[in-house]
Amino acid sequence: MSGMVGVVNFDGAPVDRALLSSMTNSLGFRGPDATRTWIDGAAGFGHTLLKATDESDREEQPFTLDGRSWIVADARVDGRRELVSKLSAKGCDVSLDRPDVEMILHAYRVWGEACMDHLLGDFAFAIWDAPRRRLFCARDHMGIKPFYYLHIGSTVVFSNTLDCVRLHPLASDQLNELAIADFLLFEVNQENHTTAFAGIQRIAPAHAVTWNDAGMHLRRYWTLPVDEPIRYRRLDDYTDRFKELLGEAVKDRLRTDRVGVFMSGGIDSPTLAATASHLLKKGSRKTELSAFTWVFDGIDQERHYASLVAKHLDIPIYFRDGNAEGIDPHWEERSFHTPEPPSNPLILAQDLGYYQRVSTHNRVVLYGEGPDTALHYEWRPQLRQLASRGQYGRLIRDVCSLMVLHKRIPLLPTLPRIIRDRGMEQLLRTNYPEWLDATFQARLDLPHRWSEKQRLPRPLVHPARPVSYAAIQCPQWINMFEEQDSACTRAPLEFRYPYFDIRLLRYLLAVPALPWCRVKYLFRRAMRGTLPEPVLKRPKAPLPRSPWLELSKRSGFQPFRPIETLRRFVDPMSVLEPATENLSGFTVGMRPRCLNYWLKNISVIQHN
Repeated sequence: MSGMVGVVNFDGAPVDRALLSSMTNSLGFRGPDATRTWIDGAAGFGHTLLKATDESDREEQPFTLDGRSWIVADARVDGRRELVSKLSAKGCDVSLDRPDVEMILHAYRVWGEACMDHLLGDFAFAIWDAPRRRLFCARDHMGIKPFYYLHIGSTVVFSNTLDCVRLHPLASDQLNELAIADFLLFEVNQENHTTAFAGIQRIAPAHAVTWNDAGMHLRRYWTLPVDEPIRYRRLDDYTDRFKELLGEAVKDRLRTDRVGVFMSGGIDSPTLAATASHLLKKGSRKTELSAFTWVFDGIDQERHYASLVAKHLDIPIYFRDGNAEGIDPHWEERSFHTPEPPSNPLILAQDLGYYQRVSTHNRVVLYGEGPDTALHYEWRPQLRQLASRGQYGRLIRDVCSLMVLHKRIPLLPTLPRIIRDRGMEQLLRTNYPEWLDATFQARLDLPHRWSEKQRLPRPLVHPARPVSYAAIQCPQWINMFEEQDSACTRAPLEFRYPYFDIRLLRYLLAVPALPWCRVKYLFRRAMRGTLPEPVLKRPKAPLPRSPWLELSKRSGFQPFRPIETLRRFVDPMSVLEPATENLSGFTVGMRPRCLNYWLKNISVIQHN
């Protein structure tokens, strides 16, 4: 979660030392442990260090092996033992205790730009290859680490922090209208390679960019594979392999003495907590694992179930009481800046304070999102695939396994469940906003974009798990990763996502939906004897009421005061007070206010 920045002038102009130092110092909130810059004529890098792994005690960035190629990175390399073995086989002298950034640069020296075929983990990095006058930059497979860049004329400016790039004199505050439209329509920019600013781009997940004197070359180095469904002879083989891969994913994300888990009372994050607890207790050194739980007493039961897990694992748990915090009714008058429009600024001040408090306990927290999507219950595509292949014996066995393991007649949904599911669909369904400015929506043909994005992509790529495969790559994930990045939390706190480890993710997408995905049976069976029985038997159910609806009803809304810039996108006369009857109406109704809030504070770039 360190901070990084770089400037390269391909016309040979020297990098402005004072400017690079200023941009680097703006990243102090990301890395409070060390600040360094390096300049060699037309290329310059800056870095602020957060010591969040054992190896980072020996880390210095910007880093070089030979004085010819330099790297700056925000990176955690996974599968280190395998990578060291590959490098050693190529005659490279590197040991397991070396910092992540050093391993990446060794990989680049051995394989060049093909190093991306050998790297696992969460990373954003840039390498200046002086002999070749080449700048090589890459972002990890799932896009967990951010990477922004500005390319104007012969100058490239990059950082893992959007506001840092904006500090360069060549950066403009001109807005990207399509990104603003996507926020108003969908709450999330639908283009992974753009930002809210017209001149500043992202490197999309699983992409690498090369700049040299000949220009710029962008390529995708990896695509989530469509693996054949996994078939084992024994049921325990499925859970054993799951626990093995989960253990590897969590172990790679520990590598430090103090770790936190944002833990609900469900099954996903408690599974992470149990796995981390087991791994830490196996070690020889003193370590500490803590749980952090956000509760809304009277709306959810997270306090009860999370407490059961914490007691069972014998770990401390700290509660954040959402009811006690409430919502500041004057939030629209506050001056808090976020890099891009925030989806929920109602409690932005409370969030910032909370993340600062968590960072006093830990610099690393595990986050349990992912399994609800990766294990979405899709039985129809599985049976269609088996039937199309003539595998009727397997089809019958899969159906019978569902009957035996889940004690139910399959494929015959009950009337109450149909009514419930349709009710939830209605609750979450959104309508095209009526308050968009007519000229703005006509210029970008927003009704067409709205209708196109409502459809699932065709053809669906994955024959057995189409919804999971498509959903795990949706832009919403990039938005979540970046909203939990330090650029938004303003705290020296690194979120890590074990369920997005590509080894584990591929496994979750390859297990048969019948019987393993229904009510996440894979997790419930794997965690028998490890998590409390009430947690394992707790049914998966949405909250009966949205906390934000309930808290907003209490606090009310101040009169809407649109600033002039908002009128380019929204007709203020059509903006009503957000509806509090259902979640979708409330969410859509909040977007003009959220955008107005961001536009008002767009120039308030904070420096720590």
